[in-house]
Amino acid sequence: MRIGTGLIGPATPADVVEAAADAAHRGLDSFWTNQNPGGWDPLTLLATLGERPPEIGTSIVATYPRHPVTLAAEAVTLQAATGGLTLGIGPSHAWYVRDQLGLPYTSPLRHTREYLTVLRPLLRGEHVRHTGEFFTVDTELSVSAPPPPLLMSALGPRMLDLARELADGVVTTWVTPELIAEHVVPRVGPGLRVVAGVITLLTTDPDAAREALAVDLAFVGDMPAYRASLGRAGLSNPADTVVVGDEATILDALARFRDAGVTDAVVTPLGSAADRARTLDLVGAFTATAG
Repeated sequence: MRIGTGLIGPATPADVVEAAADAAHRGLDSFWTNQNPGGWDPLTLLATLGERPPEIGTSIVATYPRHPVTLAAEAVTLQAATGGLTLGIGPSHAWYVRDQLGLPYTSPLRHTREYLTVLRPLLRGEHVRHTGEFFTVDTELSVSAPPPPLLMSALGPRMLDLARELADGVVTTWVTPELIAEHVVPRVGPGLRVVAGVITLLTTDPDAAREALAVDLAFVGDMPAYRASLGRAGLSNPADTVVVGDEATILDALARFRDAGVTDAVVTPLGSAADRARTLDLVGAFTATAG
């Protein structure tokens, strides 16, 4: 299992540059950014990195606000400039796409299928002629680079089936090892990457910490995709997926994610700066041992 890290809601681009360099110093395999509504652009942030792990990834770029031809050009440009890109995409959520951006959030499954149908061959340098429900395209890119691996966010059965058909793997979040082993890996099948976001909190008082997280993360559980995924796992709150506890708890969780079939764990530590650093020390040690 490869291990990387990323930041949730970075305060400044300088934070991202610093975190990526820190991940490289620790010998981690990858560094990831995501698209927070109203936040920094993930691909632009990755382009600013200096020292960094071998792989840089997006988990994820939202599809509805970006035409697939535009995203293909951005991704190929970044790949040509820096190398090592893994492009994670996904439809995001109605509260962002429809309520904040005013865009129709029509059939995320059909939209994502059509998006991948256009995006993937463009990344490969192919000419795309496509007329569909969401896009009409007749173009190719005049620039080229090695096509980045293409992942998609998926938790539900039909989205996982789509990832198996048209992507190189899946990006998952708010998951447990049991959910990965029982619901994700069997549906995705062999050969595809399974990237799991693993949020951790190093603490000597896990009960109090989890109680506070349950309040802070309640809004996440209101999102239909996460609510359905948590329900399949018999969980009621995203806080139940956060790895909360001491060093042994975190190391045990990493081993369980590995054994569940996760190919890439993206560890995002919460807590104080000292606790986050200690967590990444543990992650680095786990990587060295596993390697």
